[in-house]
Amino acid sequence: MLYLWLKAFHIVSVVCWFAGLFYLPRLFVYHAQSEDSISRERFSLMERKLYRAIMGPAMIATLIFGIWLISLNPSAYFGQGGWMHAKLTLVVILIGYHHMCGAQVKRFARGENTRSHVFYRWFNEVPVLILLAIVILVVVRPF
Repeated sequence: MLYLWLKAFHIVSVVCWFAGLFYLPRLFVYHAQSEDSISRERFSLMERKLYRAIMGPAMIATLIFGIWLISLNPSAYFGQGGWMHAKLTLVVILIGYHHMCGAQVKRFARGENTRSHVFYRWFNEVPVLILLAIVILVVVRPF
């Protein structure tokens, strides 16, 4: 029963984390397009709150519940092919992306953004591709 509760909380944490990973770069798009100081300050506040209050705790919860799940039965995850190794590699990349977003939040707050809204539109697609790959790895377990 503990396993199912952990799995449920892991999935909820992942959903919350990805909601932030999808929305924060969209805020970057709008922030990069803003031309007045009131809008820029508002976007900086929204970005900071999203990153610190939602994305950070959701990432930590995702990692805690995921590690806890693996610790209950490591052979179920690592004894049946390399799909889990690939998934964990993507999770590490996603953590790096998360921290890149955090660095960008700080740049915007200091007024040091040098990128266009078009860059952030493409940057916003990275977590979509990672999510797609992770879901396929977990559900299909192709290797």
